[in-house]
Amino acid sequence: MLKLSEHHGQVITHTERAWASITFAGTRHSLSILFAGDEAVEAGERFVATLPDHEFAIPGQLVADAGVVEVEHRLSPSPRLVVQCDLLLLEDA
Repeated sequence: MLKLSEHHGQVITHTERAWASITFAGTRHSLSILFAGDEAVEAGERFVATLPDHEFAIPGQLVADAGVVEVEHRLSPSPRLVVQCDLLLLEDA
């Protein structure tokens, strides 16, 4: 996620909960990522556009779903972008 955010995003919240179906087991992750400042906001906008189709390489895990849930832009007192995203990681057997 750090690389995808171009090293401009700061994770401000992260929750993880177990997830399972009949054939798969894994975890669902919810993150809030802050992008503060002009350059960071631009990187955050690219992050939002790129996340759903990004091919992750996480040893022992498959990213089955990655999506942006909410985006909050603020210009005052300084530019900032907060991105809420969810990822579903499955154990790669």
